[in-house]
Amino acid sequence: RLPYFYTDQFDLGMEYVGYADGGAEVVVRGSGLEFIAFWLREGRVAAGMNVNVWDVVEPIRELILSGREVDPSRLADPEVSLDEV
Repeated sequence: RLPYFYTDQFDLGMEYVGYADGGAEVVVRGSGLEFIAFWLREGRVAAGMNVNVWDVVEPIRELILSGREVDPSRLADPEVSLDEV
């Protein structure tokens, strides 16, 4: 099982899944108050946090559990489905 938490703070809803310690590379998809942040270790997704972006926890969880390397530029591109990064 992966660590998971969520919180709602005023107009912000956030969900975090996975575990990333210091030194991980951070890749951001989106901007402003609607984005997903991914923490990468050795090119693999270790954790992800979505802020005001919904229905992405399962795809993020699948990326983490797959253990496969991802292309950071595709991960950052909101036009690319999380299933295709």
